[in-house]
Amino acid sequence: MWPRVLDALYPRACAGCRDGPWPFCDRCVHALRPLRPPWCVRCGAPSDAPVDGCRHCPPLALTSARAPFVYVGPARRAVHRLKFSGWRDVAAALAAAMAIVDELPTVDAVTWIPLARIRRAERGYDQARALAVALARRLDLHAVRLLRRTVNTSPQARRTAAERRRSMTGAFATVRTPPPRVLLVDDVLTTGATLAAGAEALRAAGADEVHAIAAARSLPELRTLRARGPAAYPQVGSRPGLWLPGDTPW
Repeated sequence: MWPRVLDALYPRACAGCRDGPWPFCDRCVHALRPLRPPWCVRCGAPSDAPVDGCRHCPPLALTSARAPFVYVGPARRAVHRLKFSGWRDVAAALAAAMAIVDELPTVDAVTWIPLARIRRAERGYDQARALAVALARRLDLHAVRLLRRTVNTSPQARRTAAERRRSMTGAFATVRTPPPRVLLVDDVLTTGATLAAGAEALRAAGADEVHAIAAARSLPELRTLRARGPAAYPQVGSRPGLWLPGDTPW
């Protein structure tokens, strides 16, 4: 009841532009760039035809990787509001799209890449955990804390792929024995170095498969391919096409 009362008293704005209705206004829904086949079967990077692997694939510790959106426009702004502006509710809107990504694997549990303690204290919550909890609810699975950080790494944004991999080596350890198949959640997938470091720790502790999923995918090539138009990145034509049929995540 309380969420409905609060929504009536303090209506939430569009996560993409802050001007329209929650969670994404019609303009932002049409500006979202979904990632769909044809793609790399392993990592979900766009391709002219299905391929089993590509040069964008993350390290082999990850069995597969997926993201619903290109990290541009409304998706990028929504992730920034989740990470830096305290819009914790954005996690539920993004998780609704993550839950219906094509070829999402069958797993036993959902976990997340834990935020460094100092950044969690600054933000008041862990955005990857918020996404994982919302996604697990959508998938009717348990969200379980399996990882802890052993190294407080600095932000990765301006590092090369090789620098990211070096900085993340040994950055995580497990806090309990993982199940055989794990879905590992983070906010943005770029090179996959952070997710792969988490996967390495999970595999060392006994996991057979570690699948990654993020709210958005960032690669320089995705920005270039965006100019190819609807044939390369079909626009989301309507909300029912974006979310679960007959369902509304908000």
